[in-house]
Amino acid sequence: MFQNQNVELCFKLLKNAEHVLLHFTDLLGFLKGRTIPAEEAENAIVEGVGFDGSSLIGGVGIEESDMLMKPDITTFTVCPYYFYNKSVVSFICNLYTPEGKRFEGDPRYVCQKTLEKLAAEGYKPTAAAELEFYLVQKTADGDFQPVENHLMDKQRYFDIAPGRDVTETFRMELTNALFTMGIAVERQHHEVGSAQNEITFKYADPVITSDNIMRYKFAAKAVADRKYGWIATFMPKPWFGKPGNGMHIHLGLFASKTGRNVFYDKDYAHLSQKCRYFIGGILEHARALCAVVAPTVNSYKRLVPGYEAPVYITWSRKNRSALIRVPEYFPGKESEARIEFRCPDPLCNPYLAYAAVFEAGLDGIKKRIEPGDPVDMNVYHMSEAKRRELGIKVLPSSLKEALEELKSDDVCIRALGKENAEKYFELKMQEWHEYESHMPKDDEGTVTLWELQKYIYA
Repeated sequence: MFQNQNVELCFKLLKNAEHVLLHFTDLLGFLKGRTIPAEEAENAIVEGVGFDGSSLIGGVGIEESDMLMKPDITTFTVCPYYFYNKSVVSFICNLYTPEGKRFEGDPRYVCQKTLEKLAAEGYKPTAAAELEFYLVQKTADGDFQPVENHLMDKQRYFDIAPGRDVTETFRMELTNALFTMGIAVERQHHEVGSAQNEITFKYADPVITSDNIMRYKFAAKAVADRKYGWIATFMPKPWFGKPGNGMHIHLGLFASKTGRNVFYDKDYAHLSQKCRYFIGGILEHARALCAVVAPTVNSYKRLVPGYEAPVYITWSRKNRSALIRVPEYFPGKESEARIEFRCPDPLCNPYLAYAAVFEAGLDGIKKRIEPGDPVDMNVYHMSEAKRRELGIKVLPSSLKEALEELKSDDVCIRALGKENAEKYFELKMQEWHEYESHMPKDDEGTVTLWELQKYIYA
């Protein structure tokens, strides 16, 4: 992406384009948009493009359905995954009412407002994410299986096996596409599951990181489908007994005036007292946050012991059984002081996720919420009595349980906006009730056909 470029340069770059994709994200985290001819782009940038807001999930009523999408020129990029036409470019759009006011239901605006709150407190946040995905093929009988079943990808975490890791070429192609789009990829590798992959990119402010997440997912699906005939699925738990897809999010906080890392100190895990309060805020609101960061029925099939997915509300350094981990790859290095929140998955709306998590952390700082002592032992191996003794609570075990927590959490509701939170709750409860009608009698983590059909392409 071409950040902070002026309109004239943007128009110059558009001269070589034929088609322009205008993207935005709806309340539930689905990428939406329309395509216009390149010659219409200048008018779209200046005046916006009208659309029917009543047809959106979480949109407006039919009596006030006229809305505008306006491209953010700093998000201009090319779309190299359109192999049949190399002259396709795209913008991410902000949503407006016909009166020229920002639409309160635009998740990007929700996240931008959180950044404004943090700025008012003297903070500049940073965010990164680790998105995992499987490469899948649909079988002749309509089932979905990892490409391992067809192409013998039996590799595992960090394996490098030319000729056997059939996803390696795909990762290289996707990485090149992301670089071309202006997304700074840091690393990519084969994950624990067969045909499971991860590509991570450099941290940025939460809005830009959310933009990158949405584009990364779209590009992964496009390259998989158009080049290989595969499905790149970000579904949290496609199969029982196999590793799930997570989206661990990394959070940093810097002083706006000095650039100092607010999270750094020489104490335990090199974290400051403000960072401890920030962690305390997230732990305090963790059960409600789950409704936003683990937003599907299937999300809770992933949040079970045994696959490095968190279940218990604790924090620690290094310990991957904790909900919040303090990475210590470079102990004592101030610029590296950050926290990792491990329960989010790739089907969350990243704009809402970062807004809610940073709001919870800020609440912790303001109220001086202590996170308690860190738990450095494997929580999964503790007895129930030991966990009770330490006061360790558990995350919700279902979407319904998480939604009930969200309904009564004022901080998370404030982060989303009251009307957005109400719409979100209603839509997600509908999803839960739909699942209930397909739920097996003995539901012990089994992934249902209903889940596969609903989430495999999400």
